[in-house]
Amino acid sequence: MEARTFLKTAAILGFALCALGLNPANAQTQGENPVRGGFLNVNIQTEPVTLNSAINTTMYIGEVSSKILDGLVSFDADLNPVPALATRWEVTPDGRTISFELRKGVKWHDGRDFTAADVEFTLKEVWQKLHPFGRSAFGNVTKVDIPDPHKIVLHLSAPAPYLLNYINTYGAQILPRHLYEGTDVVNNPYNAKPVGTGPFVFKEWVKGSHIRLERNPDYWQEGLPYLDGIVIRFIPDPAARVVALQSGEVDVAVGSALPPTSVGQFENNPNYAINVIDGNYLATIAYLQFNVRNKPLSDKRVRQAIAHAIDKAALLKVVYLGYGKVATGPVPSSVTKYYAPDTRQYPLDLERAARLLDEAGYKADASGKRFKLRQLTGAGQVQNTRTAEFVKQALAKIGIEVELQIPDYATFLRDAFTEWDYDMMNSSMHRMPDPTLGVQRIFWTQNIRKGVPWTNNSGYSNPKLDAIMEQAAREPDEAKRKEEIREWQQIVQEDVPILELVEPLWYTVSSARFKKRALQGDGLFSSYADAWLEPKK
Repeated sequence: MEARTFLKTAAILGFALCALGLNPANAQTQGENPVRGGFLNVNIQTEPVTLNSAINTTMYIGEVSSKILDGLVSFDADLNPVPALATRWEVTPDGRTISFELRKGVKWHDGRDFTAADVEFTLKEVWQKLHPFGRSAFGNVTKVDIPDPHKIVLHLSAPAPYLLNYINTYGAQILPRHLYEGTDVVNNPYNAKPVGTGPFVFKEWVKGSHIRLERNPDYWQEGLPYLDGIVIRFIPDPAARVVALQSGEVDVAVGSALPPTSVGQFENNPNYAINVIDGNYLATIAYLQFNVRNKPLSDKRVRQAIAHAIDKAALLKVVYLGYGKVATGPVPSSVTKYYAPDTRQYPLDLERAARLLDEAGYKADASGKRFKLRQLTGAGQVQNTRTAEFVKQALAKIGIEVELQIPDYATFLRDAFTEWDYDMMNSSMHRMPDPTLGVQRIFWTQNIRKGVPWTNNSGYSNPKLDAIMEQAAREPDEAKRKEEIREWQQIVQEDVPILELVEPLWYTVSSARFKKRALQGDGLFSSYADAWLEPKK
């Protein structure tokens, strides 16, 4: 069937290439005449805390787990779904039934057969219960039928026009039922040594160093993978990542692992390639989030004051070196179908910020100080730590003292999503091709879920907004749905539990020896089944 495409890749790619000063040829990793053998060395920004994207969609996890575990589809460069474990799919005219034909002859890495029962189990016990997007993406699925071991039929309480855009390895990674059923899924030992159906088999995880994957000799796609294996290396120091790529220690630095200040030295160099479409599927926004449970941030006037104190254009220039766009609301401008450009904005206005704080009862003392806030972000991510420093300097101008807390990434996730132990938090979050998938989850009352990363951990709750989001999720009339999504963008921008800062550009810098058969709009989560390394000259 022909699925909807929500992002205009050509427009995004044109913006991205312009930002990087590249032409399309520089950004290609496509190639012909693949070479077999060898190990690919890949650098990611941060060591994962688990290798199960079905329960934690942190990007660094998916960059590894996508080589081991599969989804039902992947996406091509234009964000059209391409068969993976599902070979075809069909939606009934009323949108309430979706049928998937599953690939036959697929084996889990331990030799067991992959069947529809694995999909059913993962949907019911993992996606709907534990996945950060699951309650939104799969909430309408009320019944699952398995007519035969290689077909699964989903029955929905209401149409879910967004669902087909979320069944890749990032959104719907499938787990082996026989290793997870009857266990504590979150603490299952196979989260750290996954058994999948993908092109590479997990071999070892040396903490603080690397993860080693080896070729799956029984992979379902005949003749693939080309590589003997992949070594994912953790290099916490940004400068060391640059040196590692230059020296050949790593072949690929994925997901903006290199600091923006270093990208220029790889441009227009025939020994390297820069890919700028791998992250199109994510539609990412870097943001500052407020814990609205805590005073004084429970008062929206304080949140609005902070918004008026931060110069987002300067942030884009100083921290991101212009590699992105200023964000204007919860839906990225790249999601053109649902983006609302007319939401309330908070231009830099220190006088207005001061008046709002005064009105809220937080007047400056004799030294100019008003109150102190703790700001949390994760270590090892250059843009996030530099953004935190930028915010601290900005808020000092209106009398707000900021204490920065920059723990290791595992501690950051615990403090942010399990303990809710912060006042402000800055990070980046993927908003996806449809707002019901990637945006609703961070504002919806029902998604205030302790211990589940990338849900509504701000504690923000607005019953009116909940009702509008829920209606938009099941609205079959596209014109009405657009209006509903526009309305809830207006509400969020007024209440500002989250201040959207920048729409960053994801770039992957690699050796020119690194090639793939096809570019992908979700290439950050490519399986690398079709990747190879050309011989050294």
